[in-house]
Amino acid sequence: MNNHDIASILKDTAKLMELHEGNPFKIKSYQNAAFNIDRLETELSDMDEKEMGAVKGIGKSMVAKIQNILSTGELEDLEKMLQDTPTGVIEMMRVKGIGPKKVAVLWKELEIENLGELLYACNENRLIELKGFGEKSQNSIKKVVEFTISNKGIHHYASLEVDAKEISEFIQKKIKNIDLSFTGALRRKCEVLDKIEFVSSANADELEKSIKSSKLLSVDKKDKDSLTAITSENVNVVFYLCNEKSFSTTLFKTTASEEHLSELDKIKKSDSVLSKALNSEEEIYKEFGLAYIEPELREGLDEIKWAKANKLPELIEHADLKGILHNHSTYSDGQNSLQEMAEHCKELGFEYLGICDHSKSAFYANGMSADTIKKQHKEIDELNKKLAPFKILKGIESDILHSGSLDYEDDVLASFDFIVASVHSGLKMDKEKATKRLITAIENPFTTILGHPTGRLLLAREGYPIDHKKVIDACAKNDVVIELNAHPYRLDLDWRWIQYALSKRVMISINPDAHHVDGYGDMYYGVCVARKGALGKAMTFNTKSLKEIEDYFQKRKKNILVS
Repeated sequence: MNNHDIASILKDTAKLMELHEGNPFKIKSYQNAAFNIDRLETELSDMDEKEMGAVKGIGKSMVAKIQNILSTGELEDLEKMLQDTPTGVIEMMRVKGIGPKKVAVLWKELEIENLGELLYACNENRLIELKGFGEKSQNSIKKVVEFTISNKGIHHYASLEVDAKEISEFIQKKIKNIDLSFTGALRRKCEVLDKIEFVSSANADELEKSIKSSKLLSVDKKDKDSLTAITSENVNVVFYLCNEKSFSTTLFKTTASEEHLSELDKIKKSDSVLSKALNSEEEIYKEFGLAYIEPELREGLDEIKWAKANKLPELIEHADLKGILHNHSTYSDGQNSLQEMAEHCKELGFEYLGICDHSKSAFYANGMSADTIKKQHKEIDELNKKLAPFKILKGIESDILHSGSLDYEDDVLASFDFIVASVHSGLKMDKEKATKRLITAIENPFTTILGHPTGRLLLAREGYPIDHKKVIDACAKNDVVIELNAHPYRLDLDWRWIQYALSKRVMISINPDAHHVDGYGDMYYGVCVARKGALGKAMTFNTKSLKEIEDYFQKRKKNILVS
């Protein structure tokens, strides 16, 4: 078990102790230990008893508990409380905005033991008079619970793709010389999925035998056309079965959304096309009189129209990206130093790194003071001499305040090469307020990029509602780039709005919002959804070379000074 696993067990123990009204000093000791373990650079599993005891926040009794976790994978205190706590109550504690103390009140005073009962209680206004709640709290909880329930059984693309690759590698090692491919929403690289889907030319009995020999899956059901299995985390995995001759037609039919197939039926009945012996998807599209359409685009939106007019866009590729903008270091809430972030970025083959640590209002993220900014800029200048021709660009993720103004005075803002403006607080806004707040920030001449426009967290938080057209129009008018935040839990701007942005000549910057060097890998997910939105190289901001992007920033700054 690594440090993160151990810290998670200690955090869960503290939460359940709080739920069961345990000793506050013991609760604090678990919280302190978890906090410090999360920040350790050395794994506890590599330490002896004496070394563990020297870690801040870890006393003698905690060392014994950690050693117990390392040897058994469990903590006795936690396991006992889990046995004494209904599963539904534990699930309630995972809902954002409902901490252990509030869950305890709901459980013990209203006898609510699951999310369904909680939603019903909200609909019956039972929380309004409850101590520590009220009407506003009830409405907020109701909204979050509704959102949580609606997303049950749905997973981030990033998590299921990892599982899918592992399953694919296992099957192909077990059964030689078969055709096997991702299909469905997984192949279309949709941002959230309810299952993993494959097309396989393997014999059904042989596939079933292989799965039964695996610890990854268990067989659920089998018929002549498909086999369904379940992962250890209860994710459905569907294998569509076919022979080698029908592999391409099966792959084509199972990849496309219903809307895409419906649009094709308007040209020619797809059943008649798919009944022919066709060796590739290129041949299938040719039968419809169309050029090959990339899997990511097969959503039934504009792709058929583009293919008919021979105007299918050439989609962005990861190799087209020249630099990585919007990243954090230990100057704010990042886990790696500025030098480490820069050197790793350079090792990956990029020309530049845009560092964008948090601004002063983000006190929760160790936002930078004006003095800290000067210190960072001095270090950047020194590193740029060492790392040339690679360059660190001086950026900031400036909080968009409630009024829409940016953090810092103009003279401080002017010291940066570029500014990513983002909302991090006061997220509970109506559409009019949120739209006005963003547009005010966009109209600030120092704003270069609008960061994660809705603040959404996929499967956790819907994000504040905005009038996308008005916001994008404002970006077009003020020459502001829009971020496609590549973190797989954000992917914000939503890809469905990319085409509108392009129609207004607004550029998109694919940014990882990396808080550690491994975060650069999230650029992959940004490219996936950018392709779904039919984004090409020309309108992707960070496909610019270092010289091009420096010229762009300098021209903007010059215009600000002139105005």
